[in-house]
Amino acid sequence: MAVPVIMPRQGQSVETCIITQWLKRKGDPVKTGDILFSYETDKASFDAEAQDDGVLLETFFNDGDEVPVLTNVAVIGITGEEVESLRPGNSIAAAGQTHGSVHTATAPATAAAAAHSNSSALHHLRISPRAKAMAAKLGVNPGAVTGTGPNGRIVANDIETYGQKHRSAGQTYGYEEQTRVSVPTELEYEETKLSNIRKLTAKAMYESISTSAQLTHHLSADVRKLLALRTQVKANMDKGSDLNITLNDMVCFAVIRALEKFPGINSHFLNNNLRSFKKVHLGLAVDTPRGLMVPAIQHAGELSLKRLSARLREVADQCRKGNINPELLSSTAASFTVSNLGSYGVEIFTPIINLPQVAILGVNTIIHRPADLGNGVFGFIPVIGLSLTYDHRAIDGGPATLFLREIKNQLENFEEKVV
Repeated sequence: MAVPVIMPRQGQSVETCIITQWLKRKGDPVKTGDILFSYETDKASFDAEAQDDGVLLETFFNDGDEVPVLTNVAVIGITGEEVESLRPGNSIAAAGQTHGSVHTATAPATAAAAAHSNSSALHHLRISPRAKAMAAKLGVNPGAVTGTGPNGRIVANDIETYGQKHRSAGQTYGYEEQTRVSVPTELEYEETKLSNIRKLTAKAMYESISTSAQLTHHLSADVRKLLALRTQVKANMDKGSDLNITLNDMVCFAVIRALEKFPGINSHFLNNNLRSFKKVHLGLAVDTPRGLMVPAIQHAGELSLKRLSARLREVADQCRKGNINPELLSSTAASFTVSNLGSYGVEIFTPIINLPQVAILGVNTIIHRPADLGNGVFGFIPVIGLSLTYDHRAIDGGPATLFLREIKNQLENFEEKVV
């Protein structure tokens, strides 16, 4: 019996997802657990696995299509089985076409009236951001399009379908055709579309820089104790231990202890109010092939170093595999974020705050600097660079500096035992 493949729902607030790539094609045999396609929400990227064995009989959407959640996107079954009854919108296709023709039958009398009508319609329409951008690109009037998304929301596929139908009929889309600019053929370049995650990251970073007063302080900390502990961990691993505490784990542990002493830093800045959290919910920037993700370790202060290390590794792996809970990727899920570029050899950088959080710590590589070792002896010691960016609207320079110094103290006096 033919079985539909539906677009999963990732989080209660997600209404649509974008298919980024089909990894199986029509006619391909599939087994339970095979990855059928990759898709993105407005927060993260995921893989959809087959839940049945059989043949991929049909796919109803293409790469790049925006699809409402819980919609049939494909069918798995036995070759020759009927699939059209499972095609999404099959029962409302006729009604949708009639509705569309009614809306395109009339037009405003003047260009000014058309602009006002289009602006008013866009203000009240339920339309996804991707669909709105596609409508502007194709010159489609969204007011003439019937939405097939949740609660009649217009999605990108609706705009594309409407545009193709009216192009083939020789009709306009409700707006004037956009002027096309030609690019000189002698220029050689490769153009790649930004992923949905990249677009959202770019938007969030731009908004962060343009709407907050960000300032960065830099400080370094002696990490001889941390390196000694790391050496001990490695020695234990050589003896068969599966406990792998990294330097980043230790830094995060020290940051949590410092945040517990400075609740003003462990905060969100919202509508001119400072919301200070009683518990530390630590965000960790994770670089993945799908883009930068920042999952939250909630109630991180309640974890031992060993448990914190395991949890950090767990969420990082989930991000790279694409099965992280999207609710943990919201900027409001964490109260403070750590971004570690030390493994790349970066000596200093200015991280951008993940609003509405009020600060973020950048962790740099370890370098050796001269220091007084006592008794008139000077030598080189390993130090780690710490870069704290904070929102000066919510935090003054004094408290920010004291917090950064507390992280330094926690690192230089690290006493957590590892067994």
